[in-house]
Amino acid sequence: MKRIILYWLSIIAGYFSGSILFGYEIPKIIKKINVCELSEDGNPGTYNAFRYGGFACGVGVLAADILKGCVPVWLCAQAFGTDSYLFSLAMASPVLGHAFSAFYFIGKYFGMRNDEENPYLNGLKGGKAIAVSFGVMLGLYPDIRPLLFLVISYLFFSLIVPIRDHGRRTVTAYMCFLAASLIFIKQRYITAGIILISCIVIYKHTLKRRRQMNAGTDSILQYRRRS
Repeated sequence: MKRIILYWLSIIAGYFSGSILFGYEIPKIIKKINVCELSEDGNPGTYNAFRYGGFACGVGVLAADILKGCVPVWLCAQAFGTDSYLFSLAMASPVLGHAFSAFYFIGKYFGMRNDEENPYLNGLKGGKAIAVSFGVMLGLYPDIRPLLFLVISYLFFSLIVPIRDHGRRTVTAYMCFLAASLIFIKQRYITAGIILISCIVIYKHTLKRRRQMNAGTDSILQYRRRS
């Protein structure tokens, strides 16, 4: 029972860790800018931190997003082991927090209104959860296979068989990452965590694509219209 309680505390800690959107906080602190307001997609992520905040902001956000996924998962694995489906939830919790921040629910509880320029209050849009999912895979060290599968999948569709559209590239990469993990990783609890993480990331990107299509800002849709 004590171990189960500690697992749940790790899950909650990971969720709140993931809920801190460093892509919004670090540029705001260092450069006094709101990347959600400046960017077209309103995403508090690493790319927008690099683009609008510069190199220092980008590196800071990348490192923070990786660490907020890596540290809670690594600590949970070392302290309580990986032989439980609760560890699968612990793996997914930082990614879920980044995608659907806990602070949105807290804000709603206290009656705070939606704010499109504040990622904590913009209707559960949150971040796309790519860097934090890399961090989670790093937290599985010394087993580096999940991290390698994710890195190879992403690089393959970025460099070797490039998919120009970011959303399509990410969805395809995570589907291949999931397939490779199901084939080669035999630890069912880690595999279950990878399934949850892949579903969250793919859902976030397909949701973003639907919003862009509804708004008429989808890149492929605009290309077809011009053609």
